[in-house]
Amino acid sequence: MKIKLVKSLIGSKKDQIATAYSLGLKKIGDTTEQPDNAATKGKVAKIIHLIAVEEG
Repeated sequence: MKIKLVKSLIGSKKDQIATAYSLGLKKIGDTTEQPDNAATKGKVAKIIHLIAVEEG
């Protein structure tokens, strides 16, 4: 799955920022390719309001 950071991490909770960093997202516009598994889906659910997800 492709994940793109579309909103700033400023003002987010520390655990949400840590989750974004663990996915490799640091700046707006950063995109990463992650495996489609339960761990990734859990991380995505935690920061869904900050990212755009493209399945595939």
